[in-house]
Amino acid sequence: MRAELKPITQSSQFIGRIQAIDRVDIVARVTAFLDAVDFRDGAEVKKGDVLYRLERGPFEADLAAKTAVAQQFEAELQNANIALERAQKLLQTQSGAQATVDTALASQRSFAAQLAGAQANVRQSQINLDYTVISSPIDGKIGRTAVTPGNVVTPSSGVLVTVVSQDPMYVVFPIAVRTLISLRERYAPIGGFNAIVIRLGLPDGRLYDQPGKMDFVDNTVQLATDTVLVRAVMPNPPLAVKSTAGGTLRELTDAEFVSVYLEGVKPVEFLAVPRAAILSDQQSDFVYVVDADGKAERRDVKLGQSTPTTAAIESGLKVGDLVIVEGLQRVRPGMAVEASPATPGPQAPDPGMAK
Repeated sequence: MRAELKPITQSSQFIGRIQAIDRVDIVARVTAFLDAVDFRDGAEVKKGDVLYRLERGPFEADLAAKTAVAQQFEAELQNANIALERAQKLLQTQSGAQATVDTALASQRSFAAQLAGAQANVRQSQINLDYTVISSPIDGKIGRTAVTPGNVVTPSSGVLVTVVSQDPMYVVFPIAVRTLISLRERYAPIGGFNAIVIRLGLPDGRLYDQPGKMDFVDNTVQLATDTVLVRAVMPNPPLAVKSTAGGTLRELTDAEFVSVYLEGVKPVEFLAVPRAAILSDQQSDFVYVVDADGKAERRDVKLGQSTPTTAAIESGLKVGDLVIVEGLQRVRPGMAVEASPATPGPQAPDPGMAK
């Protein structure tokens, strides 16, 4: 067969882990008895959905008491303002005294400060009362509750439940520094992240049908492994099927292990020959070609990224070289060859992945 240019999709394979973009551990902000759990374990929740309801009575009473104190100081401040205004008017007459004005001013400022403190206590009591209703801060899937109604929860009780976002998801995977440099030289001149598409291999061997995009390369090399952490964003839409409990199912799950295939958006033309034509020894990979005199000639070649059926040649051949594909076990350098077209093989799917 003649060596010819063929489009080949460049691809590199890594091992990665799915990671939720947002992850929130729900904890109690006040100490109270748990009145109700308003979600179903494993369900998807929306931002603002109520998750837990704590006992409100003691906090409502505390708020009422603090409000009453603030109202008392407000009334005393109003009286102090009137007294100050009266003393200032009297100061303009012969019966007024500066000492009286100074005393009234000090009293007015004291009550103003006490009112500000009381109003701050009211706000704090209102905040604590609001903490008795615990809502989801994000959209996502909720886990299993760690507490049930009737128990006392406190800020030190730990995580009550965890909510993780669902769509999109991150996939994070380490790349060796040497490989990362090679990928950068390959894709940076043709668009960088925009020239790359990310595909996933699921744990059961299936190829995930939603492509993703790279969005982040870490700024630190991991000393223990000499790798750099890379991240991509993957869509994670709901599946058509529903769970038996009526919830939403999605393909990707937080912390799931996957295979990551980093591919070029556009195929690249390489000089290609059938994979069956490639031989190897201790020196290098090589092929046999038929020279102008009809004799077999060994050519050492450097292989690029290849597929199960096609070998990409980076150097050692040129377009139009006649490469021996069949009968290689009988070929020796310099022997006369009577060349004929190779037998067409089955058309196997070419996934374009590196081997």
